Amino acid sequence: MNFLRGVMGGPSAGPQPSGAETIQKLCDRVASSTLLDDRRDAVRALKSLSKKYRLEVGIHAMEHLIHVLQTDRSDSEIIGYALDTLYNVISNDLEEEEQEENLPKQVDNLGSQFTEIFIKQQENVTLLLTLVEEFDFHVRWPGVKLLTSLLKQQGPQVQQIILVSPMGVSRLMDLLADSREVIRNDGVLLLQQLTKSNAAIQKIVAFENAFERLLDIITEEGNSDGGIVVEDCLLLLQNLLKNNNSNQNFFKEGSYIQRMKPWFEVGDDNCGWSAQKVTNLHLMLQLVRVLVSPTNPPGATSSCQKAMFHCGLLEQLCTILMATGVPADILTETINTVSEVIRGCQMNQDYFASVNAPSNPPRPAIVVLLMSMVNERQPFVLRCAVLYCFQCFLYKNQKGQGEIVSTLLPSTIDATGNSVSAGQLLCGGLFSTDSLSNWCAAVALAHALQENATLKEQLLRVQLATSIGNPPVSLLQQCTNILSQGSKVQTRVGLLMLLCTWLSNCSIAVTHFLHNPANIPFLTGQIAENLGEEEQLVQGLCALLLGISIYYNDNSLENYRKEKLKQLIEKRIGRENFIEKLGFISKHELYSRAAQKPQPSFSSPDHMMFDHEFTKLVKELEGVISKAIYKSSEEDKKEEEVKKTLEQHDNIVTHYKKVIREQDQELEELKQRINTLTSQNEQLQATVTQQVSQIQQHKDQYNLLKVQLGKDTQHHNSHSDTFQMNGIQVEEVSKLKEELEEWKNKHELLQGQLREKDSVIEKLKSSQLEMGTTEQSSQTSKSGGLEHNNELQKELEMLRSQIQLQSAEISKLQIENQKLQVMNTTADPVFGDGGATAANNSELEGRLQQEIRELKSEVKALSEEKESLKQHLDSSSSTVAILQDEKSKLQQEVAESKKEQDDLLVLLADQDQKLSALKIKLKDLGVPVEDEDDIESGDQGDEDEEGDEEEQD
Repeated sequence: MNFLRGVMGGPSAGPQPSGAETIQKLCDRVASSTLLDDRRDAVRALKSLSKKYRLEVGIHAMEHLIHVLQTDRSDSEIIGYALDTLYNVISNDLEEEEQEENLPKQVDNLGSQFTEIFIKQQENVTLLLTLVEEFDFHVRWPGVKLLTSLLKQQGPQVQQIILVSPMGVSRLMDLLADSREVIRNDGVLLLQQLTKSNAAIQKIVAFENAFERLLDIITEEGNSDGGIVVEDCLLLLQNLLKNNNSNQNFFKEGSYIQRMKPWFEVGDDNCGWSAQKVTNLHLMLQLVRVLVSPTNPPGATSSCQKAMFHCGLLEQLCTILMATGVPADILTETINTVSEVIRGCQMNQDYFASVNAPSNPPRPAIVVLLMSMVNERQPFVLRCAVLYCFQCFLYKNQKGQGEIVSTLLPSTIDATGNSVSAGQLLCGGLFSTDSLSNWCAAVALAHALQENATLKEQLLRVQLATSIGNPPVSLLQQCTNILSQGSKVQTRVGLLMLLCTWLSNCSIAVTHFLHNPANIPFLTGQIAENLGEEEQLVQGLCALLLGISIYYNDNSLENYRKEKLKQLIEKRIGRENFIEKLGFISKHELYSRAAQKPQPSFSSPDHMMFDHEFTKLVKELEGVISKAIYKSSEEDKKEEEVKKTLEQHDNIVTHYKKVIREQDQELEELKQRINTLTSQNEQLQATVTQQVSQIQQHKDQYNLLKVQLGKDTQHHNSHSDTFQMNGIQVEEVSKLKEELEEWKNKHELLQGQLREKDSVIEKLKSSQLEMGTTEQSSQTSKSGGLEHNNELQKELEMLRSQIQLQSAEISKLQIENQKLQVMNTTADPVFGDGGATAANNSELEGRLQQEIRELKSEVKALSEEKESLKQHLDSSSSTVAILQDEKSKLQQEVAESKKEQDDLLVLLADQDQKLSALKIKLKDLGVPVEDEDDIESGDQGDEDEEGDEEEQD
């Protein structure tokens, strides 16, 4: 213990031991002590000496400290001391107190060497990951700091060890969920180092729900108003998303872009922004740019741009863009961010064109930004950002290009002069005294013409009023005039880039340029001179412009035909010298810088020479111009002839394509007609089946009526009525007798009438039998109708088979159409060959006409079959109508016969009632009245008696 007192600063007698000796004794104590307290005190002493004697502690004590981590895990205090000691040894961060005391600095690579020793045994890193899982603050926090230091010193090696260890990354992700802010914040720093330049770890961290946790932390800390923790979280998010397409897609699909919108909610009072807020907002804008960077895959960038528009993030950024009091660097970064959010996205570009600045009167945001670009008092970085924004607005946006160029045309210029247009600002910047404004305006106008031949021709109509009293000159002429006046190099470079972009792939613009007799001598003079290094770039651009004038020359001007311009180059410049001057462009250092990325980033205004899109044009034209210069006149003639033949062949091919397209349309029409016929056929078939079912129902109803009629004839004699009579007076008897005599006479008459009625009934019965025969005949007719329906169904089947044949013929026509298309495709290379003969063309044309005639004949046959189908359908409908008429006639006859039978039954019933009433009256008067049965039996008895008498005789 006396030794420890001496180490810890207590009084001691005798000479003081050196630092190395003390450290060696402490290491021996750690290695040999059996008591945990002694080892703990020794490790605590090593910790206190590790900052001052970093090298000695690292050399002698590292092995012992690792052994302590392995064996004394049950004691959190000694583990914490050991981890702190290792951190002091490995970390290169010096304390401020040590720097103030002017102690000798350690070697820079000392921490890297100790880290290499520590990670030589991968088990040490695995042990450290296990310790980081401990919840004890005195173990977890030092472990996090030590692991962060290891990653700083030997990042790739430690990343690989963590990646292969089981659940290594997942253990570290738990640090973000720690309730203690110190550990959580240091966990963010640890993950920053862990995710640097390692896509595999970045993916694992992202799928461990890192985005959700980091965005929650940023929200809890107050978004852009938060402290340095927000900055650390944003740096970690950049590590996870930058150049990692998988994580970017996961971020978008997880709807995390929508959670970025509150970051950019800026109030009206934008004064007094803290430095931390500026840093946070700057990182937030950079994070948005990571998602929509031009270097990302186009599909991923486009989907992120659309998501930013739909969630309102673009609108929020435009609000910051037009707000007042925003710091200059934030405004510049916001312009760059808006640029990449709208780049190549038509929907976002249209929205940006509709944004107005809060001024009176309101002005479009594009006009306000262009005013800043051509204003030489604005910061250089801001002007570059505005130029980038304008370029991104016009990128793949023909609508926006047309709107910009239209502000320059005479028909659309505001005559009142109340409002400044984008075209007027560009022209003002193009011809101002500031060379940077000249360059920016020239590049911006070149982007308005990029890959748009129509606008290049329209821009030739622009006229400029140079001074009072002088006639107006064209924009093209004014640009060449400024070139010939010998202005600054930056101005001339900008104008030459504009002219090269304007004349490329536009023969009419080349003709207008060559129409000025001073242009070609100026270009040849510039190229032929031997000037300094600064002028070499101008010479290369002049050579490019002259080469474009040759390559895109349509030989419409006799004095400036291709051959004469080549001869001029050969005499005054020399072909080799011309090619050498042309190569100055691509060999320039500033050209290589501009070709790297679309955003114009220059260290100073003097380095602002090349535009990214112009470098693509140079790369495309440099080779073809070199070939065009060395071509002879005969080769040019052959090339022109080949072009003419190709144009002729193209015309023939387009003609045949048109014919084939018409045939395709006719085939489609035939298909539609066949479809309509099949649908009509199906409808008629359905109506026929419906009518067959209706006929069956009528048959059933007829049978029921016949049965009911038979029952009525059986019961017509079963009715009898009874009457009661009151007392009859005596004096009425004589009258009744007389009446009785009369009634007898009437009875006899009635009996005769009954006999007549019986005969009528017999006749009715016979008529019923005849009706039965008519029913049978009607049934037979109906059965005939059914047979006819069967025949109709057979005809429908035949129609179906014919339709199938038609579909087969249509498929045959389609196959022949495909053959024609194949013949056309095979004909393309034949047409492209310059040595193709006219005989092949005529043979191909004859074959095509023969095929067309065959197609027309087949179309005619199809139309005839269609007419026959219509006739069959009409005949079937007429037969159905005939059956319906027969059915209605039968029903009418049945109804009439039934009515007659009902009338006869009523008449017989009335007669029976009258007879029964008379019989009752006669019985009441005492007159014997015999029933019909008694009369019949009496008559039979008289006949028998007469027979017996005759036998006796």
